Amino acid sequence: MPLTDLTLAQCLALRPDLDEPADLDAFWEQTLHGARDAGGAPGFTPVDTGLTEVTTYDVTVPGFAGEPVRGWLHLPARASGPLGCVVEFLGYGRGRGLPHEQVLWANAGYAHFVMDTRGQGWSTAGGDTPDTAALNGTVPGFLTRGVESPHDHYYRRVFTDAVRFVEAARAHPAVDPGKVVVTGISQGGGIALAVAGLVPGLAGVMPDVPFLCDIRRGATIAARPPYTEIAEYLRLHRDRTETVFATLSYVDAALLAARATAPSLFSIAMMDDICPPSTSFAAYHRYGGPKDLRVYEFNGHEGGGGHHRREQLAWVRELLTAPRPEAPTAPTALHDPQLA
Repeated sequence: MPLTDLTLAQCLALRPDLDEPADLDAFWEQTLHGARDAGGAPGFTPVDTGLTEVTTYDVTVPGFAGEPVRGWLHLPARASGPLGCVVEFLGYGRGRGLPHEQVLWANAGYAHFVMDTRGQGWSTAGGDTPDTAALNGTVPGFLTRGVESPHDHYYRRVFTDAVRFVEAARAHPAVDPGKVVVTGISQGGGIALAVAGLVPGLAGVMPDVPFLCDIRRGATIAARPPYTEIAEYLRLHRDRTETVFATLSYVDAALLAARATAPSLFSIAMMDDICPPSTSFAAYHRYGGPKDLRVYEFNGHEGGGGHHRREQLAWVRELLTAPRPEAPTAPTALHDPQLA
């Protein structure tokens, strides 16, 4: 697999100048206010998975416009007292899957919320959480749904769902609201970064090979979908380039990440042709809180796999057991476990 983007040295020196909407903060404040005003309460229904060490609940959370968003809550079966919590967002095209499939974090002793992604997944047509908006793009996929206006765009709804999911996790009696970490791979990593910029007081953020960062660059250099959906759309609609990228700037996770304050652990793969490393580095460099980084120099979009899960387990354990600093600390030095 060849290196198709900038070198590691170039990515470390990269400081892209991204176009930020003047009303970005007001846009999201109004969006989230509207979702909270829609009301509704989360629901938790026990599920028999056949597992004895993990207790699972089928979750429904009121998301964008109060619309129901599905998910799973996994808890260590013998845990007592409020727990540290990992809220996980999923990769592109993935739904929440079956209730027994993702139990790593519960086995490590944490509450684990898994959010379904509206309109994605396979359990039913459109997944367990349908996207109710009638708007669609003129190419397959999600990036161009409602791309003519930030108010109509698909990821406005998804990011709102994610914020409401984190709020539901914090309110659950099994969760310590001061010890909530958000994470995700690819699309899930981009959602985690967006949530980090929109929700104050998180304990930590773990974006892996994140999507939705420096979206304009991704659309010009990515060799494989989903960023190529934008290029295909603009190939058909030659006169809409600036409108499209103006809309996408409202959901660019690299811009929202600049507002984050929680400690973060990024992973970036240097041979990633789906989420090119320069786009992920754009988010890393702009990230507003303390940050650490694992680089996988010879991996593609699979990133660090099980090696990086091990890094995350150690990082979360230290994060949630150590006293929290009174003020943000400087970013830690670059560390690449493959080079150690």
